[in-house]
Amino acid sequence: MFNDIGPLELVALVILAVLIFGPDKLPKLIQDISRFIRKIRDFSDGAKADIRSELGPEFKDFDFEDLNPRTFVRKQFMDDDDLGLKEIRNGFDLRKEVTEVSDAVRGRESGASVGGAAASSFGTSGGSDLLRKRDHQAPDERPPFDSDAT
Repeated sequence: MFNDIGPLELVALVILAVLIFGPDKLPKLIQDISRFIRKIRDFSDGAKADIRSELGPEFKDFDFEDLNPRTFVRKQFMDDDDLGLKEIRNGFDLRKEVTEVSDAVRGRESGASVGGAAASSFGTSGGSDLLRKRDHQAPDERPPFDSDAT
C-alpha cells in the first residue's frame, strides 16, 4: 500500500503526528486506525466471498487481481508460453537480417557472404558499414551511381 514512502518520509509523518495529536492521544489513535483498517479488510474479504459464491463453481479460480488492468495485460499479453513470443524473439537474428540487407544493397548474394559480411559489418564498430567507402574496386565492377549527385 505504501511502498513508495521512504524512511525519511516515514519519520517526518511520525513527528508530524506526534505534534498534531500529542503523545498521550497517539496510541489510541493508532489503535482506532488499525481497527478501522481491519474492519475494511474483513468487509472486503466478505464481499469477495459473496461474489465468488454468487458466480458459481465455474468461477472458482477467479482472481480479483485480474480486474486490475496492469495485471490483466501482463497475464494476457506478456505470457510467452501461450502466445509463442519467446520462440519468435529467439528465432529473429538482427545481425543476420542486417547482413542480408547490406548484401542486397551491395549487390552480392546473401548466402555466399553471410559469414564474411557479418564479420566486416559488425567488427569493432558494432554498426553496419553501408555508408563506408570501399578502399578498392574490382576491375570489372562499375562505380556506384548516385542520381542525386549528378
